Amino acid sequence: MGKMIELTASDGHKLSAYRAEPKGKPRGGLIVVQEIFGVNGHIRSVADGYAADGYLAVAPAFFDRVERGLDIGYTQPDIERGRAFIPKMQWDKVMLDAGAGRDNVKSAGKVGIVGYCWGGTVSWMAAARLEGLAGAVCYYGGGIPNNAGEKPKCPVMFHWGETDQSIPIEAAKKAAAQHPSAQSFIYPAGHGFNCDQRGSYHAESAKLARTRTLEFLRKHVG
Repeated sequence: MGKMIELTASDGHKLSAYRAEPKGKPRGGLIVVQEIFGVNGHIRSVADGYAADGYLAVAPAFFDRVERGLDIGYTQPDIERGRAFIPKMQWDKVMLDAGAGRDNVKSAGKVGIVGYCWGGTVSWMAAARLEGLAGAVCYYGGGIPNNAGEKPKCPVMFHWGETDQSIPIEAAKKAAAQHPSAQSFIYPAGHGFNCDQRGSYHAESAKLARTRTLEFLRKHVG
């Protein structure tokens, strides 16, 4: 459904992105933020899914700042390789790249952001630091508890896995409690439960979280 394009951030950095267009007039724009595995087949399919629901979706390749074209799977070596990118990412640059995504889809109307894993933390930071967002959805962002002091400028929805070994559920609950206006949901699942290509995939939780996400987007984006 979609295609790879090139974005230019405000500092001149050029990055690739996957863009999926809906049929007919879009409901709004949506930035889809990758896991640590790059803009791989799963993230492209997620963007396609949101396009099928009526949104002009773009998934920027945030890791292009370090290594271009990253597209890896879910083996243990892949996970270790992907995790190595996290400390190399600088929030100010990440926000510039998110801003490039926002600008690419803002012609569609209001713009939301949804992120998974590392992208869940990006969505949270963008809610606080990026102008022009109508809503942010954060799936199991491991960096959220350590950045819970950020002040979101738009409505936020959190999705957490109860048995997520990388995010202690009490830390997730504590972070969410600091933002009582945000919606926060806990599922009987582990980390990465939305990804149907991972062993931690939990179909019922993924379906319910997606239903709630779409309700949130309908309300705040269009």
